[in-house]
Amino acid sequence: MTDAPLDPAERSSIIRDSLGVGVATGAYGVGFGAVSVASGLSVAQTCALSLFVFTGASQFALVGVIASGGAPVSGALTAMLLGTRNTLYGLRLAPLLAWRGWRRALAAQVVIDESTAMSVTRATTPAARLGFLTTGVSVFVLWNLATLAGAVAGNSIGDPRTYGLDAAVGAAFLALLWPRLKSRRHQLVAVAAAAVALGTAPVVPAGVPVLTAAAVALLAGVLTRNGETR
Repeated sequence: MTDAPLDPAERSSIIRDSLGVGVATGAYGVGFGAVSVASGLSVAQTCALSLFVFTGASQFALVGVIASGGAPVSGALTAMLLGTRNTLYGLRLAPLLAWRGWRRALAAQVVIDESTAMSVTRATTPAARLGFLTTGVSVFVLWNLATLAGAVAGNSIGDPRTYGLDAAVGAAFLALLWPRLKSRRHQLVAVAAAAVALGTAPVVPAGVPVLTAAAVALLAGVLTRNGETR
């Protein structure tokens, strides 16, 4: 990784691509805002989740547990399990971006799938930083604005069950998950996690099946990683 300066054409290309990803991803925050209030959270609680948690899969998992009648603690644990991947991203990005002190602390808030993907493929440190910041900041700003819009719109229609929106949480989470199931390994893990969740649902409290499914995915990730490093 070098510190070679960016030429104007490369800079423009990175910014254009990163903003495109940011707009496409950030706009989906409308869906989270709507399904969150449909699950019983207030507009303020919904916006706080996007502002401080800021990882889509974890946020949908949390409101999904709450919507199914699970305890908030179960939802929080599920969200934390799904968020562990961001820790792995951080380990990869730290030497790549080479920030220290308060810059690294601030950058940690926007370590997500998209900002990671738009930085790890760059050949130089300035290019990696530009891709990371442009993507991460644009997603963060738009995701939070879209969350507010979706939450206000969802809150204004009254009881969501009247319109069938109580099923929106599962549909939205599935829509978030589906594009990631491209490889055979991911598909097998998803099937195994779903089977465990369905098998435990009749005998455990609401919210626990989601935790067990997340544990299956986490275990599969650990075993796969160990197998690749041997």
